[in-house]
Amino acid sequence: MKMLKGFKEFIARGNVIDLAIAVVIGAAFGAVIASFVADLLTPLIAAIFGQPDFSNLSFTVNGSKFMYGNFINAVISFLLVAIAIYFVVVAPMNHWRERKAAGQDPTTKECPECLSEIPRGAKRCPFCTSPQPDVE
Repeated sequence: MKMLKGFKEFIARGNVIDLAIAVVIGAAFGAVIASFVADLLTPLIAAIFGQPDFSNLSFTVNGSKFMYGNFINAVISFLLVAIAIYFVVVAPMNHWRERKAAGQDPTTKECPECLSEIPRGAKRCPFCTSPQPDVE
């Protein structure tokens, strides 16, 4: 009974629920990105370069068949997914964070004597102990 109570407490923690939600959303987002790559970007590459699938490319050495075309497909798919995630998620989030940070007052300042980063309201630098001018 004690183990069951401990398990309930573990599951009810906020970060476990957040993790579960992140996994579900991540899986759904992965499906959207995979579809974007397979249905839009790969045909675009095929239109430009003429061959969307390299899986038939291979060579044989002493009876062993090396399917390097599958590796090329996997690398291209990885790069396309990485590019799609960067331009759809990472770049907009970075831009949003920069805009959000631009509107906030800084919490630190630079000591004019030793150039260390110190709290904005500090009266004396903790590194070089020089007196600090008042912040406007």
